[in-house]
Amino acid sequence: MSPALALALAGALVVLAVVAAIAIRVREGRRRAGGHLRFDPNDAGAVDLGARATLVQFSTETCSRCPQVRRLLSSYAADDDALVHVDIDLTRRPDLSARYRVLQTPTTFIVDATGAVRARFHGVPQPRALTEALAAV
Repeated sequence: MSPALALALAGALVVLAVVAAIAIRVREGRRRAGGHLRFDPNDAGAVDLGARATLVQFSTETCSRCPQVRRLLSSYAADDDALVHVDIDLTRRPDLSARYRVLQTPTTFIVDATGAVRARFHGVPQPRALTEALAAV
């Protein structure tokens, strides 16, 4: 292989990696549909679901962004008595990551009073998107 071809190939790989990283960053924190998942309160130590909604945060001990999300969700729950914030540590419960299809932390679910997952966020939720998702519940 010629040096020019090798250099062009390496440059193309760098460009592809940058484009992929930008695409992932753009999608992070946005609202996604909850699908057909149902959250079981027993998975969080038999907590009572909120009258309006429950903010379920999946985190790990080594997650650097989880404390930021914990503060954000706790402030939402403190402002509204009908909201409950639950933090589940996947380090202690790795089985839940497969059950709820959690591939990264932090991941946040908005669960309605019946346990249906109405929305999910990967990464740090954008406040506007979180407010809109809560309004839709």
